[in-house]
Amino acid sequence: MRLDGDATTVAASPASESLWGVVGLIQQARDRSPLSVARIAEREREEVVVRRREESRRREEEKRERALQERKREGKVHNRDEKRTQSSPVPLMTVVVVPPSPPSPSPRFIVGYALTSKKIKSFIQPKFESHASTKGISLVAINRNKLLTEQGPFDVILHKITGKEWRQELEDYKQKYPDVIVLDPPEAIQQLRNRQSMLQDVAQLNLCDCGGHVGVPRQLVITGDAASIPSSVAKAGLKLPLVVKPLVADGTAKSHAMSLAYDKYCLTELDPPLVLQEFVNHGGVLFKVYIVGDQIRVVRRFSLPDVQEGKDACSGAIPFPRVSNAAATAEEADLDPQAAELPPPQLLDCLSRELRHRLGLRLFNLDMIREGGAGDHYYVIDINYFPGYGKMPDYEFVFTDFLLSLARSKGRLGL
Repeated sequence: MRLDGDATTVAASPASESLWGVVGLIQQARDRSPLSVARIAEREREEVVVRRREESRRREEEKRERALQERKREGKVHNRDEKRTQSSPVPLMTVVVVPPSPPSPSPRFIVGYALTSKKIKSFIQPKFESHASTKGISLVAINRNKLLTEQGPFDVILHKITGKEWRQELEDYKQKYPDVIVLDPPEAIQQLRNRQSMLQDVAQLNLCDCGGHVGVPRQLVITGDAASIPSSVAKAGLKLPLVVKPLVADGTAKSHAMSLAYDKYCLTELDPPLVLQEFVNHGGVLFKVYIVGDQIRVVRRFSLPDVQEGKDACSGAIPFPRVSNAAATAEEADLDPQAAELPPPQLLDCLSRELRHRLGLRLFNLDMIREGGAGDHYYVIDINYFPGYGKMPDYEFVFTDFLLSLARSKGRLGL
């Protein structure tokens, strides 16, 4: 091959022309081949895409299969189509409608009661239990053969049990359940078990603008020898006749054994300790004022007749039956209108509120009389804790409302 100095072309020798011809043939053959480098690279890319698609489809099928198995376990797949072909793209399913769960019942208000068998019979009546239950209140008897702390839990403990052991059980229970309401505190009840202290708070009252005056009859406590009673009565200036009451009011039959002493000679035959209370004529009508929390109910009862002075007066000490046990009430009797008239509601509200505060009690009743059977001067002659509410008209409704108020005071607004 020769290259001229000023030439712009290359002159090839016969041998070089032959070499270039071979190269050209190879180049042409490569250009015409379907497996060119670009085509090979493109095919490789397509194969990668295909493999990725296959892998994605395989993973998707596995995912669907796992989901199908999961739905089968949950019972959501219609099992009647178990023989369906593999070509079925979508498994047959049924929709299971789950009904809504019923609302959970509100927790009940539990009232445990520890009462004597006699009190249970008169107070825990079926009508009371049924009505309380409709209001979400359960009345549960406390087992006196088991420790109180092993029972409950109670929202309220309703009791009329005495004794040191029982008071200690209540204390232990209150330590375990500080929010329990005890009706009523034993230390407050204790004041009413002694007729000397029973009426002290009433004697100290000074009710103003309440529609009447309230006091207590003059009385004398005798704890010594009966022979000294006449002189003690004369010294105190008490007038005969005198109501004779046992000093201790513990609910026993003996504590309710009362009599009316008409002359001084019978006084030496009495059996101390006792309380002598001046008899006040009151028209033969007694008012039993039942207090249940802030609710008040009044019932008329026949009482001792008025005592007439003169030659026809009685003598000696004559026992009289319990007025609270009298079968007949004075509600329908043909009484003197003045004697039958109930104490003013305003007076009863003031008296009840003051005594609830002073006594620290919520369940008690008052025996009240009106002096002379007329006028606005009243006397409280006795106070009883947890009296015979079974004798009070509609007591089951009154008491249920009271328990509901306790539930609300504890934040149980759903009741």
